[in-house]
Amino acid sequence: MEKLEAKDQERRESELAELHSLEQKFLSAQQWKTDYRAYGKWEHYLSCDGSPDPAVLQEINTFMSLWRDDQNEDVQLVMEKGEQVLNLIEKLQLLLLDTPPSEITEKETVQYQESILELQNLLHQKYNGATEHLLKTANMYEDSETGNMQAVIKDKNVTFCIWANLKKKVRLKNHVFCDAQHGFDLPKSLAMSSVAVRILHTHYDHVSPLWLQCQSVPRLEVLDSKELTQHSKDNIEEPEEEEKKAGEEPSMPTEEEMCSDGRKTAVSFKENSNSIADINETEEEIEKKSEILDLPSQVQHPLTQEGMDEKEEAITDENIVDLQQFVPVGGVYHIDALQLPPQVKQIKDWSMVEVLDVGLQAYPYPPEEAEDATHPPIQITLRLSDNVMYFEDPVIARWDPAGQQWRTDGISNITYERQAKSITFEMRAFYTIALLQDAHLNMPYQAWELRPTGMDEALLIVTTVFATIQIQIKGNQCMLSSVVVEEKDVLSYVTGKWLSPVDLRAVLKKAGVNIFPGAYSHKYVSVNKKAPLAEVRAYQQMALVASAFAFAWSKWNLEAGQEQVVFKESGATAGVAKPCILQRQTRWKILVLIQYLVSEHLKADSVKDWSLYMFNGQKAQKLKITETSEAFSEELEEDSEFHSTLYHMLKDFASKEAIDKVETANFLFIDVVYQLLLATRVLTYS
Repeated sequence: MEKLEAKDQERRESELAELHSLEQKFLSAQQWKTDYRAYGKWEHYLSCDGSPDPAVLQEINTFMSLWRDDQNEDVQLVMEKGEQVLNLIEKLQLLLLDTPPSEITEKETVQYQESILELQNLLHQKYNGATEHLLKTANMYEDSETGNMQAVIKDKNVTFCIWANLKKKVRLKNHVFCDAQHGFDLPKSLAMSSVAVRILHTHYDHVSPLWLQCQSVPRLEVLDSKELTQHSKDNIEEPEEEEKKAGEEPSMPTEEEMCSDGRKTAVSFKENSNSIADINETEEEIEKKSEILDLPSQVQHPLTQEGMDEKEEAITDENIVDLQQFVPVGGVYHIDALQLPPQVKQIKDWSMVEVLDVGLQAYPYPPEEAEDATHPPIQITLRLSDNVMYFEDPVIARWDPAGQQWRTDGISNITYERQAKSITFEMRAFYTIALLQDAHLNMPYQAWELRPTGMDEALLIVTTVFATIQIQIKGNQCMLSSVVVEEKDVLSYVTGKWLSPVDLRAVLKKAGVNIFPGAYSHKYVSVNKKAPLAEVRAYQQMALVASAFAFAWSKWNLEAGQEQVVFKESGATAGVAKPCILQRQTRWKILVLIQYLVSEHLKADSVKDWSLYMFNGQKAQKLKITETSEAFSEELEEDSEFHSTLYHMLKDFASKEAIDKVETANFLFIDVVYQLLLATRVLTYS
C-alpha cells in the first residue's frame, strides 16, 4: 500500500495536468453559451418583429405602457396578448436562471425581477378588465335553462369560468361549468344577491413569492486542478474554532424589493462559488461560506448550503405552508365573488351601459358588518389538470395577502377523487387557491443509471418510488423520452421534445415530477452528506467520461457507512432496489468517499459487466468486491493502483476505443451531462 501511495504521488502532477486539459471542455461550453446568448440578442435586433427585448428596460417599459393604455378589453385579445407577456416573463426568468454571475450585474438582476413582477401585475389587471367587460354583457351569455350567465373561455395558459346571478333564484345557487368541470354551491344569501362568481385558473403561478418561481439550478464550476493536490484534512478546522469564527463573521443582508401589490421578493440571485473567477477558492473557504453566510435559498449553491440548518427559523404556525417542502402544482385558482356591474341596455339601435370609475369590485362575503356571525361556507369543486401528476392527495392552501404566504386554515371538508381527478372542499370566504405537493416525494431515488447510447449521446434513468424517468441526451440538448407510473406512460404531451437542461427541469417540475433537489432539500430527505467539492468533482469527471462509460447506483449504499456511498445499476440486468434511507446525520468534516458501479460501454444496449470504484475527489481506486459479495470492503482489486482522477483510474482498464471516445467527445454533450448530474444530485439523493 505504501508503494502504491508513493507511485500515486509521483504521477499526481502529470495526471492532474492531463485532467486539466480535458476540463477545458467546460470552459469551451461556457464560452459557446455566452456567444449563443449574444447571437440571440443580435438575431432579435435584426428581426424587427415589434416584440420588445425584456432585458432592455426602455423597451419593456414602453411595451407595458402601451398595453396599459389600450382600452380594448375583449377577453380573446387579452388572452392572446397574455401569451406574449408570459413568453417575456419566461425569457427574464431564463436570464436569471441560466446567466453566469460573471455576465449579470446586481443592478440587472434587480431590474429583471422588477420587470417580472410588473408584467405579472399588469397581466392580472388585464384579466380583471376582461372579466368586467364580460359581466357588462352578461345577457349575451345567458343560459337558456336557468336564465343566468355562464361562460367558459380558455386557452393553453388560462381558463375563465364566469357565472352571473341574473335571476336571483335560491334553487339556482349551484352550478357546474361543463367545459371545465369546475363547480360551486353558494350559500342562500348569495343566491339572492347581484353577484357573479369567477373561477380563474391560471396554469402558472404568479402568486407565490418570486424566489420560488426563479430557483436557480447549480451552475458550472470548473475547478483548478491544482486544488486537488491539497489533501482535505489540511483544510479542516476543529468544530469549536470554526463555530467561533462563524460567530465573528457578519451575515450578509438579504435585499428585498416591494412590488406594487405588496409582495416582497428577494432581489439577489447570485450564487457564491459558481463562476470561473472563483476557481482558486480552496475547499476550506467554500465550506466556511456555507457556514457563515445567511443567504436566501435562491442565492445559495445547493452543494454549499447544507451547513446552515442551525441558522434557519422554523415555521411555528402549523397553518403556514413551508414552501421549501411543499410547492404549488397545476397552477393557481383565483376564486372570486364579484359585484355585478350595470348591464347593457338595448334602446332601439343603441347599446347603452352605465360606466363606473371603480372598475371590477369584489362582493364581500362574509359581510363586513357581521364578521362575528356564523355564515354558511362556499363549496367548490375543481377538476384537476390531466397534464399534472399528483402522486398523493394534494394539500389545499389559500393565499394570505397580508402575510404573503400560503395557509391551510379556512378550508374544510376536503374530498379528493383520485380516479375522477377532482377535489371538493368548503371555504369560509372566497380565496385564491393552490394545490400543493411535497417537493420531495420522489426522493431519495431508488436507483439511477447513466449510459452512453451513441456518439455524444447518452441515457439517464432515474427510478423513484412512484415513477421511472428516462432522459435522452444528445449534443447540447436533452429530451424527456418517457415517464412511467404504475407501468403506464404518462405526460405524453411533454415527451419527445428536445430542450435545454434548464427548460427540461422547468417542464418536469411544472408537471409535478420533481427529481431536482433544492438548496434546503437535505432537511426533508435523509441523505449521506458529502463535502461539496468532492461531489462536484465526481459529477465533472463522470461527465468527462460519459461518452464511453456507464455509471449506476449500487446496493452497498447502506453498508458503506456515513462517509461512503455505493450505487447499484438500475438497468435490465438487475432488479429494482428498495428505497434506502440513511438516518444518521452528523456534521461532515472530511471528504466523503463516493463509490459507484462503472462499466465501459460502447454499444447501445443493457450493461452487464460492472465494476465498483471508490472516489473522494482526490483519489480513485477500484474495489475488489462485487454486487454479490457478502460484505463491504475497501480492499483494492488485484493488480490495480491508486490514481488522482477517475479518468486515469478507468484508463488502466479501458480499451483504446473507449479512451478515444472520451478525448473526442463534444464539449456541449459533456456540459449537458454535467448539468443534469448536478441538478439531480444522484450521488447524494439515492
